[in-house]
Amino acid sequence: MSSHPYQDPTLPIEQRIADLLSRMTLEEKIAQIYQIWVIPSVPESPQKVKEYIRKYGVGSRILAGSHLAGSAQERSAGVEEINAYQRVAVEESRLGIPILHARDVIHGFRTMFPIPLGMAASWNPARVEEAFTIAAREAASCGVKWAFAPMLDIARDPRWGRIAEGSGEDPYLTAQMAVAAVKGFQGTDLTDPERVLACAKHYIGYGSAEGGRDYNTGEISDTTLRNIYLPPFQAAVQAGVGTVMSAFEDLNGEPASGSHYLLTQLLKQELGFEGFVVSDWASVIELVNHRVAEDNRDAARQAFNAGVDMEMITDSYATHMAELVQSGAVSLERLDDACRRILTAKFKLGLFEQPYTQPGLAEEVLFTPAHQAAARKMAAESFVLLKNEGGLLPLNKTGQSIAVIGPMIHQRTALLGSWTLDGLSEETQTIDEAMRAAAPQAIARRANDALSDEMVRAALSADLSVVFVGESNRSSGENNNIASITLPPGQEELVEAVCALGKPVVVVVLAGRALDLSRVARCADAILYAWHPGSLGAAALADVLFGDTAPSGRLPVTLPRSTGQIPAHYNFKSTGRTFDGVGHGDSGSYPERNRYADLPGAPLFPFGFGLTYTTFAYSDLRVSRGEIQSGETVEVQVTVTNTGARPGVEVAQCYVQDCITSITRPIRELKGFQRVDLQPGESKQVRFTLGPDAMSFYGTDQKLHLEPGKFKVWGGSDCRAEMETEFWVK
Repeated sequence: MSSHPYQDPTLPIEQRIADLLSRMTLEEKIAQIYQIWVIPSVPESPQKVKEYIRKYGVGSRILAGSHLAGSAQERSAGVEEINAYQRVAVEESRLGIPILHARDVIHGFRTMFPIPLGMAASWNPARVEEAFTIAAREAASCGVKWAFAPMLDIARDPRWGRIAEGSGEDPYLTAQMAVAAVKGFQGTDLTDPERVLACAKHYIGYGSAEGGRDYNTGEISDTTLRNIYLPPFQAAVQAGVGTVMSAFEDLNGEPASGSHYLLTQLLKQELGFEGFVVSDWASVIELVNHRVAEDNRDAARQAFNAGVDMEMITDSYATHMAELVQSGAVSLERLDDACRRILTAKFKLGLFEQPYTQPGLAEEVLFTPAHQAAARKMAAESFVLLKNEGGLLPLNKTGQSIAVIGPMIHQRTALLGSWTLDGLSEETQTIDEAMRAAAPQAIARRANDALSDEMVRAALSADLSVVFVGESNRSSGENNNIASITLPPGQEELVEAVCALGKPVVVVVLAGRALDLSRVARCADAILYAWHPGSLGAAALADVLFGDTAPSGRLPVTLPRSTGQIPAHYNFKSTGRTFDGVGHGDSGSYPERNRYADLPGAPLFPFGFGLTYTTFAYSDLRVSRGEIQSGETVEVQVTVTNTGARPGVEVAQCYVQDCITSITRPIRELKGFQRVDLQPGESKQVRFTLGPDAMSFYGTDQKLHLEPGKFKVWGGSDCRAEMETEFWVK
């Protein structure tokens, strides 16, 4: 029988926490709001950390080698080491409170899936949920019980390196991916040993950094914050996400990690978030750098009172919190609230009953054939076919010679992308290997990927060429921003040189962001956007290029015509006039809106766009009711037909415009999508349900409004859909 009520698993969690809090000293409570970091380069660090844990316990331990771990592959702490630290906390500290071990698990653990931006391109939440379920299973087998994902930052500037970690520019699509990731990580029961705690990050507005420069200032009006940047976090909270990470940046003159409005009023009170907030790496003491805090003590006071429950890495809470509480600068009630939130997560995870990880379990779980198969499917569904002149794709496996060339064909790590701490490059097949395995008789010759003249020579000797271009894994991710979104030096020239030979050319782009492909699009016959596709990305590319699988991805971001066109996103506002003084009207398409004198207004490829190996037609768009009362729902129906000769998957999309509003609003907004699998000649009716949420927006009073009037609806294959209907809200 348990010696104390908090150790009794039959009691309600609330009762166990109340009992535990009543037994904790001030120092033990403070220890729970502290996340430690064992510094690998400091020999005495492990001894000091263990002594602290032995004396007070500790809230969490981060498993990371540095603040820029996303740019490197690094060894995870072994299960034996994790269990050893856990044993100190559970068996040698006074109260035996277990440690919550955390790690960045961004798009896979050992089995790497496409980068999150690529997963979003699948427009398939079910597949994304499966990916994060596998990531959770693998992470948990290695002792990790808290993952710092999903990243929910809306990103409208592809220069920003961390656009790779999110789901793109759209609030609705990102919200659907947020729910899928939270469900994948946490499941329905966190005590399941294969589940981990999720963390919605970076709250909030981090993707608005000026100039696309990481950590930079953001300026977002409150209506834009609430209508564009908040919905993914709101969806994650509603899905039960266990933790939220506060962001680095200062937003509207207030650092996000020190904002009572953002963290307490909006997140905890208005949205009803019941989990705990963790700071991003050292963002508490960075309040001093922002010059809103005098010193680390002042930074600790501000961040904690603002709503940051746990401090990551730095020790301003551990050093100053006791004095802050004793002086009244921080209330004991606030400290108890933070502890209660953190302890709740530990109880929900079942750590008090199962604090240790089974040695040897990882060998049975990591990179299994089933996980590899799932990653291969996910990668194939993420690829976006942008151009396919003359039906060049899919390629034949016999009867033609194919030159496989380009700087990416022998890469392994680059295919994994950023934030692949535990993925192994040696387990990642190269594109050259995958293409040769898929069609050994068709691949003409191997070209040295370092010598462009050899690549051109190889292209000249073949019937057609597939040129693999793109960015390295270190060109995106944290603190990896670029000033120009063109392909790396020499790659555009290589494509143009191969195209100049007069033979068919397929270009495959591997990247962590939206790139300017204007020069490539002018000459290439076919373009496939493959992102950084993960461990099985090369095999998935061969599947799609040779037609074993048809491409079904759609763009989660707009592809601009140039860096100068940034920001380029589909959900822009009408504005008062165009460049020629003529009003926009209300079509919702891309007009020549405030264009540059040297560039068209429309992007190169729009949000939601993507082709496949067949064609589709839309017809019979209708709404269930032409008039509804406020608070009611309306059903939108459209028929999609496969008009081509091959089976294929279409992503039917529904866009809405509130025609007359009390504040300026986007010209159209995505409010529904559905993947539709169709055989040649087959038609299906697709239905979207538009409820009050789809018709509402936040006004300048910080309240949701559903205003009466006309709503336009479009159904089609991307954000330029022309088929429209309407309904009225009374």
